[in-house]
Amino acid sequence: MKNTSLRTLILVAPAALCACTNEPDRPNILLAIGDDISYPHMSAYGCTFVETPGFDRVAADGILFNNAYTPNAKSSPSRACLLTGRNSWQLEEACNHVPFFPQKYTTFMESLGSNGYDVGYTAKGWAPGVAVDSEGKPRQLTGKPFNSRKTVPPAAGIANSDYSGNFEDFLNSREPGKPFCFWYGSHEPHRRYEYGSGVTKGGKNLSDAERILKFWPENDTVRNDLLDYAFEIEYFDTHLVKMLKILDERHELENTVVIVTADNGMPFPRIKGQAYEYSNHMPLAIMWGKGIKNPGRVVDDFISFIDFAPTILDLAGINQSENGMQPMEGKSFTDIFRSVKSGLIRNKRDHVLIGKERHDVGRPDDQGYPIRGIIINGFLYMRNFKPERWPAGNPETGYLNTDASPTKTLILNMKRNNRSDYFWNLNFGKRPEEELYNISIDPECVNNLAGYPEYNSVKNDLESLLVKKLGKQNDPRMQGKGDMFDQYVYAEERTRDFYNRYMKGELSVRTAGWVDSTDFEHN
Repeated sequence: MKNTSLRTLILVAPAALCACTNEPDRPNILLAIGDDISYPHMSAYGCTFVETPGFDRVAADGILFNNAYTPNAKSSPSRACLLTGRNSWQLEEACNHVPFFPQKYTTFMESLGSNGYDVGYTAKGWAPGVAVDSEGKPRQLTGKPFNSRKTVPPAAGIANSDYSGNFEDFLNSREPGKPFCFWYGSHEPHRRYEYGSGVTKGGKNLSDAERILKFWPENDTVRNDLLDYAFEIEYFDTHLVKMLKILDERHELENTVVIVTADNGMPFPRIKGQAYEYSNHMPLAIMWGKGIKNPGRVVDDFISFIDFAPTILDLAGINQSENGMQPMEGKSFTDIFRSVKSGLIRNKRDHVLIGKERHDVGRPDDQGYPIRGIIINGFLYMRNFKPERWPAGNPETGYLNTDASPTKTLILNMKRNNRSDYFWNLNFGKRPEEELYNISIDPECVNNLAGYPEYNSVKNDLESLLVKKLGKQNDPRMQGKGDMFDQYVYAEERTRDFYNRYMKGELSVRTAGWVDSTDFEHN
């Protein structure tokens, strides 16, 4: 292992060569993942309705990234991309939400565990779905679980898991001298929320809510919903603060790579589970006292979730091809750690690819809503492969690819009472085959430029580039085999063939635990 450690030091931290080159000098890794947070909802980005001192400290003592994206804005596929270094369309069943995780794909956490690291997690690891080995035994895709410590949550809807206490238990159980990788998978700010908790328990005022996004009504219901979301982000951050303090007190923070991000966008209509700017654009800050030069930098390079696995293996000195992992599409960005520059550091990191297949239940025959897209030069180009389908799920089963929320109910009731179709169309209506947005001036993606003749050259160039890149990645959609994604079964029995069973009256959405009856629009 000494040779491995030396190779890591040469790749990652040449300045440390004068120090000890024993295995413990391989960096520890703390990965903190919020559940459903959009960029830029951390105070380090200037967001005024949240206060996140933990995230802000990581940014100030490390690097704040302006352009981090998940390829797929839903928990299971997003986390699968992060863990494997592959885009979701390269992951077979794991492209979908609530899948059976394919046995052939090894995660970076499993690889670290096989190469001298203690690995563990608390709360939400890779989920939801089922992952078993060839003998049918559960796989630990994110390490050993640590969930025994509980606490009294400050509001209903917040989990009772003592995340930082469980992290401390993990550290206490670790073999002395071994480096660690710990996955802090908060349940917050995933829904549901205690309505009004941002005001009554978070000390916020309705006026604190920032400008309402253009695809929601200007309404106190929406403002309360946003502040409840902010309150739960802050709860996620409080445990990050405690974890940093624990590492400080143990004198281990200096050699711990702390990565803070989220899995997908906020759980609101037109965001989570879709493929717009607020859906896939994630907050990201990384600190590492021993390895990041010129801390406090703000970096504009585009980082995809598929870049995390190769970066972490690079930090650990692990050769990808020698550890049973499938080839990765992502690329290590440890060179950004070693740079002293801000802004755009590597010209090749100028774009990301995004997309989706099947997410939550609610369409006939368990159909998905396939999308592919590219973000580059301030534009988002998207191709909707099945525009005849409902993008957020079918109306008769409640648009189930949008989480139940006061904002969702408000918009549906506005249409139901014939007050307005405008917000319903943006959030739940059908979409054209192509969409093009200038996200540098329209991050809300409400002005589709795809039909404007003056943007034909931009649209055609981006479409050609997208097809070229997806072709090189063997995307089944580019090979005329995309319907295979609809054939993969849900891993949970209750989710299979939901639409047909619901329409036959064999089960209700409420008894299945999906949404409130108020989230239904009966045509």
